[in-house]
Amino acid sequence: MIGVDTNVLVRLVAPDDTVQNQAARDFFAGRSAEDPAYVSGVVLAETIWLLRRRFGYSRQAVEDIVRSFLASDDFLVEGAERLRDVLALPNAARSEIADHLIAWSAETAGCTKTVTFDRCAAARVPAMELLA
Repeated sequence: MIGVDTNVLVRLVAPDDTVQNQAARDFFAGRSAEDPAYVSGVVLAETIWLLRRRFGYSRQAVEDIVRSFLASDDFLVEGAERLRDVLALPNAARSEIADHLIAWSAETAGCTKTVTFDRCAAARVPAMELLA
C-alpha cells in the first residue's frame, strides 16, 4: 500500500497540469486491491476543499468523485464505511463531507465534541456543536 498526498489525488481528477495529471493517472493505473493507494481523511478533506474552492466543482461532482474512490478496490480510504453512510443520507440531512471528517478525527483523538461556528455543520454532524 502506498499513501498519496493531496496534490497527487487532486491532479488525478483536476487535470490543470497535463504532465502531473498523466503522472497521477499512471500511478493510479498501477494500483490494485493487492496494492491500493491509501487516502487519509486529511488528504480527502484537502482534496474536497481544493476541488470546491479552487476548481469550482459542484458539491454533487465532488461527492461523485468520493463515491468513485470508495467503489474502487484501487483505493483504501480512511473512514470508508462512515463516508458511505454519510453519502447515503439525503442532501438536506447532511453537511459537507469535510465537516464529518473533522468531527471523526476529533472523536478518534478522544474529544467529546467538536465546536464550530458553522450552523449547518452543528445541526447536521453528530458530535459537532455550535460555539455561541
